[in-house]
Amino acid sequence: MQLLVAHRDAEIGEQLAQMVTDYTSHDCDLVGSAPAALDWARRHARCRLLITQLEGEDYDGFAIGAALSEIFPGLQTVFLPAYLAEDQRLEVQDTKVFPEPIDGEALLAAIERTEAATDQSSDLFHVADVIQMVCLSRRSGALQLVRENRSGILFLKHGAIVHAETTGGRGRDAFLEIASWKQVEFAYDRSVRPPVETIHETWDAMLIGFLERNRMPNETQEERRRA
Repeated sequence: MQLLVAHRDAEIGEQLAQMVTDYTSHDCDLVGSAPAALDWARRHARCRLLITQLEGEDYDGFAIGAALSEIFPGLQTVFLPAYLAEDQRLEVQDTKVFPEPIDGEALLAAIERTEAATDQSSDLFHVADVIQMVCLSRRSGALQLVRENRSGILFLKHGAIVHAETTGGRGRDAFLEIASWKQVEFAYDRSVRPPVETIHETWDAMLIGFLERNRMPNETQEERRRA
């Protein structure tokens, strides 16, 4: 299986690539910039997994992931955001988001899960992972989320969710509908501005409250609030 690590910090990138080499049988290359990632993609026939820094100087991991997914069918993505693991409000089972310090054992497990992916596989994320990632990264813009034949949009302002829309509703109700979807595909557009602000609660209060209300008594705990 071919992997690509994309990271502006050469030391971190080299450590990640070395970990893949030492603990898996997969091929792994390393690039340090967005142009280098695109150039690498043009010169290679296959890539199954992109492990990418989320953001850095002149670097947007969402944009790189979107560009490479157009080149490599079934590409799976792992994101490495800049915020600290201790800042997370939720822990998600089988996550594909790894803040600092990176949990090497969990990252290796995510790599191994990717082996089952095919060219027809969707790049699925837990909806709580995506919401937490964009909010803790203080993103502004629009986040489109898709689950099967359903889609919705979350509008962001400096890490706050200020509006949400689905085919069935707007505002808080639409946010809670999206929160129920679990596994989603997503796309991010930083240029979009919210048409209106209808949500005034914090994203974590809404999301954690929803998950706690809707968790079945015998359900495996996928998300838990940090103490």
